[in-house]
Amino acid sequence: MRLRFTKTAIGGLCTFLLLFGTPVTAETWHFALIGDTPYSEHERAELPKMMAAIADHPITFIAHIGDFKKGSERCDDVLFEDRLQLFDNSRIPFVYVPGDNEWSDCDRLSNGAYDPLERLGKLRKLFWHKNRSLGQHTINLERQPGSYPEHARFAIGPVLFVTLNLPGSDNNWGMTNDPRPEFLARNPLVLAWLKDSFTLARSKKCAAIVLLFQADPSFKRYAQGFPHRGFRALLDTLREETISFPGQVVAVHGDTHISRIDQPLRDRNGQPIENFIRVETFGYPIMGWTEGIIDSDAKIPLRFFPHPWPQTTAP
Repeated sequence: MRLRFTKTAIGGLCTFLLLFGTPVTAETWHFALIGDTPYSEHERAELPKMMAAIADHPITFIAHIGDFKKGSERCDDVLFEDRLQLFDNSRIPFVYVPGDNEWSDCDRLSNGAYDPLERLGKLRKLFWHKNRSLGQHTINLERQPGSYPEHARFAIGPVLFVTLNLPGSDNNWGMTNDPRPEFLARNPLVLAWLKDSFTLARSKKCAAIVLLFQADPSFKRYAQGFPHRGFRALLDTLREETISFPGQVVAVHGDTHISRIDQPLRDRNGQPIENFIRVETFGYPIMGWTEGIIDSDAKIPLRFFPHPWPQTTAP
């Protein structure tokens, strides 16, 4: 019997691939990771070209992991609508995850002194009001029930992808010892979605799980025993879930604008957790995209390769 499945199928595909130990026919899927762009007029002009070049490859989807404007730029409706049009014009499915520059930092005077929760609400109405991705061709998304539709997940081949609203600036904890009410409301749902997604990936026998979020949670500080307050519970949970997950775990983030692929998550003895990989995307002033390759027949199902965009430095 020959099993066939589409490259954008969602839901029970992880189980379907692995029910018989290995797929009948090995397959590969490719996807693209970008973030922290566009930050300038130059990048705004170049990004559509880069997206078109990505779509010329055999790429299943593009994921933008947040910060679609520079930190000092205004959080106006006209900019949000411009980014929606830009992302929705993608020839292939486009998944967008929020960053701090477009909501939690919008109370800055240079940003227009907006209410961050009002701006997050605007993003929800524009970008996450349907159970599908953006783009001229779309994929189905399962969204977390309730008031946080930016939390979503979907399966490509044997891999489950999960989006999380984790902004920079310490996960919007705030400047005092007491966390902001917004953090107290959102963070438990972030952790619940994270745990539920690992449970789903185990039950579906997924070969890997990929987490998509904006903030750099500072794995180094966590390993040294001095985690940021806003990320302590997240990293505690991520460490325990990763250790108990039989497959590969990948965390994709931006924030510090350093393209890198490494293994910074440590166990309680300070040793690297071998099945964990961190991928950070390119960021201003260097443009580029990171290619992920899923190989259903490989012992390590996910590999990553950075692709600097030819015109890399903004004028």
